[in-house]
Amino acid sequence: MLLLAIDTSTTAITTALHDGSSVVAEVTTLDARAHAEHLAPGVRAALAQAGAAPTDVTDVVVGIGPGPFTGLRVGIVTGRTFAFALGLPVRGLTSLDALAHEAWLRGRRGDLLVATDARRKEVYAATYVLDDSAATRMAGPLVSRAADLEPDVRGLPAAGRGALLYADSLPLAVEPVDVSGGALADLAARRLALAPAAPDGIRQQVEPGHGFDGLEPLYLRRPDAAPAPPSTKSTLG
Repeated sequence: MLLLAIDTSTTAITTALHDGSSVVAEVTTLDARAHAEHLAPGVRAALAQAGAAPTDVTDVVVGIGPGPFTGLRVGIVTGRTFAFALGLPVRGLTSLDALAHEAWLRGRRGDLLVATDARRKEVYAATYVLDDSAATRMAGPLVSRAADLEPDVRGLPAAGRGALLYADSLPLAVEPVDVSGGALADLAARRLALAPAAPDGIRQQVEPGHGFDGLEPLYLRRPDAAPAPPSTKSTLG
């Protein structure tokens, strides 16, 4: 296995490679508004770091958000295009799950809020329980003002950049802040290890319900830009 993971749902434009045992390469650039410029060079740099060629990759996983429309779309389209060009399976994972998984890898246990920057003074949020086996999502994701989350939720330890931006509402900020490609890759590799295999031993495309979430982006709200409504004025003379 050589799994390529890509996420562009947060400020981090991040990509990583996992060989089935551990993360063998990770490249991350922090830039909230230049996902398209940084992602392809990041993929090339991760492959070079691992001493691998694109044809060595066996699986692709992309973070499906929630996240801002343009940045999120860049990551999903890049992952799907890479997989299509090489005839590889491509799968999606909720990006907030990767943040919770990294907190779990760091040794955190108990209840956790993940809150990332949704702009417009809002956060993308989900709650998790972290026990000795995994980080399990309990509610969400949703988009909300941090101050409008339930009081018991606001009082939880909170990973993600939202906790830094809205410290008055989310006072218990913890690491990590942005999605790590390595954490996303590790989570995907663990779920792939539990996925059903075809009789010939080749892993097939895994549909939602087998630990993966499909490839539809989680925008949670309409994009800022939308086509203008059609004019009712006649253009006929």
